[in-house]
Amino acid sequence: MSQAWYSVLVGLVAAERLAELVVARRNLAWSLARGGRESGFAHYPFMVVLHTGLLAGCLAEVWLSGRAFVPALGWPMFALVVLSQVLRWWCVRTLGRQWNTRIVVVPGLPLVTGGPYRLLPHPNYVAVVVEGFALPLVHGAWLTASVFTVLNAGLLAVRVRAENDALRSARV
Repeated sequence: MSQAWYSVLVGLVAAERLAELVVARRNLAWSLARGGRESGFAHYPFMVVLHTGLLAGCLAEVWLSGRAFVPALGWPMFALVVLSQVLRWWCVRTLGRQWNTRIVVVPGLPLVTGGPYRLLPHPNYVAVVVEGFALPLVHGAWLTASVFTVLNAGLLAVRVRAENDALRSARV
């Protein structure tokens, strides 16, 4: 995979992220119209910067380092990127209008326990973690993969706690 093709891949992931934001904005309006309450918003700007940085870091590291594509690493990582997208959109589809990039709970709606949520409490974050190390490693951007993984671990610790608190308070 050449640097150009890798750039196309990163561009496709960026387009997918923009599609997520369109869905999230639509779902946010739906949720707020039904009394939804947003919480955990203090960490959201950091999340946006971190995820944008992942994409920029992938491109910058690969283009500036001039690393060659290593098929034995690149193709398995590419498969993980694809699988992470499948899992992410399975989550989006399962949650329907309740899916969002923000933490928004609509009072009275039941906790979703189907789809991937019957297997894991936060499957979307599994997709984020896998994509966060796999996308850079498709073309050997190990520094980007490492930095994103460490920063994302801290972010997810805050995010999962905020999400669990929001869900708990909605059931009380």
